[in-house]
Amino acid sequence: MVSCCCKIPIFVFVFLLLLVISSSICAAHSSETGNSQANNQTFRPEEELKKLKLVRERLNKINKPALKTIQSPDGDIIDCVLLRHQPAFDHPKLKGKKPLDPPERPNGHNRKGMAAEDFQMWMMSGESCPEGTIPIRRTTEEDMLRASSVASFGKKPTRLVRRDSSSDGHEHAVGYVSGDEYYGAKANINVWAPRVSNQYEFSLSQLWVISGSFGDDLNTIEAGWQVSPELYGDYYPRFFTYWTSDAYQATGCYNLLCSGFVQTNNRIAIGAAISPTSSYGGGQFDISLLVWKDPKHGNWWLEFGSGILVGYWPSILFTHLRDRASMVQFGGEIVNSSPGGSHTSTEMGSGHFAGEGFGKASYFRNLQVVDWDNNLIPLPNLKVLADHPNCYDIQGGINTVWGNYFYYGGPGRNVNCP
Repeated sequence: MVSCCCKIPIFVFVFLLLLVISSSICAAHSSETGNSQANNQTFRPEEELKKLKLVRERLNKINKPALKTIQSPDGDIIDCVLLRHQPAFDHPKLKGKKPLDPPERPNGHNRKGMAAEDFQMWMMSGESCPEGTIPIRRTTEEDMLRASSVASFGKKPTRLVRRDSSSDGHEHAVGYVSGDEYYGAKANINVWAPRVSNQYEFSLSQLWVISGSFGDDLNTIEAGWQVSPELYGDYYPRFFTYWTSDAYQATGCYNLLCSGFVQTNNRIAIGAAISPTSSYGGGQFDISLLVWKDPKHGNWWLEFGSGILVGYWPSILFTHLRDRASMVQFGGEIVNSSPGGSHTSTEMGSGHFAGEGFGKASYFRNLQVVDWDNNLIPLPNLKVLADHPNCYDIQGGINTVWGNYFYYGGPGRNVNCP
């Protein structure tokens, strides 16, 4: 028998042993890493699925069954929804109610020359919603996923809205009256398409009807136009409404994104894009808005133009505004997110300062309030305020053609607004 004994040098043996051990450790580490990655991959879809489920539940509440659907040239989908099926009647205090008949207009309101209703892009389709329905801009998953959370979708950030404070990034140029009892407000508002720097900012021009303190009990009714890429996914100016009864905390929303505002008009879609808009040195386009408290039932109605009723905010939504307003405010507001540590270049109004005047600066004209006896009257003691006048400013005036008016706005970041 022949035997063969092969001796392996000790250093080779040690090397091979270390190699085996190293391979085992790497394999184990690889297995653990793979398991960790797999766990992460299964964790994230669960979170996404949970969010998507919440989104779809919310969409089912907002988007009501449509009798007819209209495709707008700007990409919006407009659903014609039965009056009684609109989101307002999901509110516990409004369930089973029917839309009210038109109220008495304020005394002194001129309804001659009814305004054209085709001031929105969706009307360019040539389609309209049938009688007994209202047009509602359909909310999409993409709309909701742009919001910071499903719960915050359609709401303004929780904040105090003192005219003289902008520590929260909100900056204003406004005209206002306070210190009396007010039952409505009216104005013609110049419409532009201001540049908004990023998705987290907006630019708007509106009127506010306000009551309560600037604390947790603030009540507001708001209407005007806004450019808000986060809310709408584009940079078109859009007709909007808002309300809150607790300083933007739990109550209220934009447009028809929650129960509250009762729409009665079948030709105006709240939240839809406005067309035409004003151009610098060219044609000027403004919209007329009137908000007033119906003396008979106490609800706050919204009228567009010279007689087109949009709908109303039921008085039961409010605490202080159930009785009257203590302040009326008109003007522009932007959000400054201070990109890169500098002031935003988001524009207010036309993006030009008040001093440039007609055709270049944005304006509010024919400013009026409604008194206790349902009379439209000129503004007593209009005050104007810009909290960052080097960025956005305001200049008031009065004449026989425009009544009380002001020019306002600005470009944001410039050599004097760093």
